Amino acid sequence: MRVLFAGTPEAAVPSLKALSESHHDVIAVLTRPNAPAGRKRVMHRSPIRVAAEQAGIDVLTPTSTRDPQLADRLTALRLDAAPVVAYGGIIPTALLDVATHGWVNLHFSLLPAWRGAAPVQHAIMAGDELAGASTFLLEEGLDTGPVLGTLTERVRHDDTSGALLARLAHAGAELLVGSLDALELGTAQPQPQATDGVSHAPKLTRDDARVRWDRLAYAVDRQIRACTPAPRAFTTVHGERLNLGPVTVVQTGSGIDTLAPGQAHVDRREVLVGTGGGVVRLGEVQPPGKRPMDAAAWARGARLHAGDLLGIHG
Repeated sequence: MRVLFAGTPEAAVPSLKALSESHHDVIAVLTRPNAPAGRKRVMHRSPIRVAAEQAGIDVLTPTSTRDPQLADRLTALRLDAAPVVAYGGIIPTALLDVATHGWVNLHFSLLPAWRGAAPVQHAIMAGDELAGASTFLLEEGLDTGPVLGTLTERVRHDDTSGALLARLAHAGAELLVGSLDALELGTAQPQPQATDGVSHAPKLTRDDARVRWDRLAYAVDRQIRACTPAPRAFTTVHGERLNLGPVTVVQTGSGIDTLAPGQAHVDRREVLVGTGGGVVRLGEVQPPGKRPMDAAAWARGARLHAGDLLGIHG
């Protein structure tokens, strides 16, 4: 089939590669325009644009998908289907009919669970034991279209959102190609989504990433892993922001179970922090303007003392 691929981040690259290696013909790629990134706000091409240009595929980067010229251009491509993986923008109604078999979205959840921009992060934060991916036909609602196929993936106890998303991105690429194959052969059987079990996963905010030490230790652990690598969990120490990597929940009976929420216990080897129930051991941390480092090394330089409180908003 003649297809247009729409996607933007690194998680979409395995799908573009799988489609390029399949018998389907990727006519063009639709991706978000170059955007500033990093502390110096240097303009960067999207990972999908980089991958498409390396493969010699024509790239479209409209500032708005509502541009009438875009609809005309896509119509002229005579598309059979338009697979989508995390494009990062709304596909308006005017574009939904430009492909014979429609727009096929690969979404990283088991729909109707976690509709929205951050399904993997919310699944980890909620403590889900099972995650997955779904392919579905786009319609006007947010991730509400009929489902073509699904796959499941066990959430590991140490999964960050980055690690889980990477596994789903590679497994989902095969699911996406298989869904296009079924549409081409006429064997696809789109199933309406269930009306129960619906949950939503909006993009995580800075407030979502601020660690709440009054939560139970396992909830703090999940929050930090959900925010790794983005938007990066953080706390405050002596009024300054401290980015946090994944932590370890300390087993009860270790002798320091009485730490108050946010209270630090420091020695040469480790930094422990109390929560609303239990204790966690800090892993890698990153102070402002510095590289990530071991928490114990950071504590020595920051002159963190036993009893100091983390999370006093500054």
